[in-house]
Amino acid sequence: MFDNNYLNALVLIAGLVVGFFGAHLIIRLIKHRLHEKKDAGWIQTLTRITRPLTFLAALLVLLSIQPLMDTGKKLPFDLQHLYTLLTIFLVTWLIINAIRSIRSILLRRYNLDTKDNLKARKMHTQLRVFERILIAMVLVIAIGIALMSFDKIHKLGVSLLASAGIAGIIIGFAAQKSIGLILAGFQIAITQPIRLEDVVIVENEWGWIEEITLTYVVVRIWDKRRLILPISYFIEKPFQNWTRTTAEILGTVFIYVDYRFPVDKMREALTEILEDTDLWDGQVNVLQVTDAKEHTLELRALVSAADSPTAWDLRVLVREKLVEFVQKNYPEYLPQTRVLFPEQKINPEKEPEAGEEKS
Repeated sequence: MFDNNYLNALVLIAGLVVGFFGAHLIIRLIKHRLHEKKDAGWIQTLTRITRPLTFLAALLVLLSIQPLMDTGKKLPFDLQHLYTLLTIFLVTWLIINAIRSIRSILLRRYNLDTKDNLKARKMHTQLRVFERILIAMVLVIAIGIALMSFDKIHKLGVSLLASAGIAGIIIGFAAQKSIGLILAGFQIAITQPIRLEDVVIVENEWGWIEEITLTYVVVRIWDKRRLILPISYFIEKPFQNWTRTTAEILGTVFIYVDYRFPVDKMREALTEILEDTDLWDGQVNVLQVTDAKEHTLELRALVSAADSPTAWDLRVLVREKLVEFVQKNYPEYLPQTRVLFPEQKINPEKEPEAGEEKS
């Protein structure tokens, strides 16, 4: 015959198996019904919480059959304390996965791949920052509850509270930087000077906001590098945000030509270039003389695009086509340097010929 130890072990194993597979079967049935309804959001949510729910259900079965067993004096450890720690762990795991699932469900309607994604970037930024804050709070609370479940640590904690004044001051000074970063994360989430996929210029680098955490921000530079900055940087220091209110942006192209160059002809050429490309959004098309330097005229072409990457490509295209236009049609009006000899007579009504100029 089996003694009580073997019977208790068998009962524990049987209860664990029944609880685990029973919960797993129920969750699979629910997922099958969701598949029939083609509800991808809830399927993803249920997939995330399947494991913690299954183990938690198995643990609840064990707790329900524990009064039927006499294991308190036959095991080298406190089974009730073990159940408590497992419950804390599984509930924490379940809450964290539930927080992540709720964030995923809320963000299903906000797609970052669309052109006009200002609202989507706003929601992604807020929910991801709040998700990390909530998870951090849940972990701190869970660890605190688990530690307080130990009698020795609990007594030690009570004794330390009596002298917590000095310890609190020391910890406060030590954690000042970390607390400041977390508060800056709250401020970023609420006021949103930056959002995910915002185009920024930081430390003379141009890139996109790729990730925002509680303590740092990752900027994806245009050449695939990553710039890591403390989150307080975006509160304390100035930086450029090209997509703060809208993704639309203006681009400038400077061309330098001789004083005799017909500016109206270049305006017509600029219009033809813009109308012949899909990079232009049809909003801004301006060519102006912005400066008259000692040897050249400075012409500025001002164009608009839907977003900053498109604006960059449009500027490159416009610059190339305008230079080509001057080379093919008015090569004699490229920037020149004139040398006038004293004995040379000047006829103001006659336009100088190419032989009278020295480049």
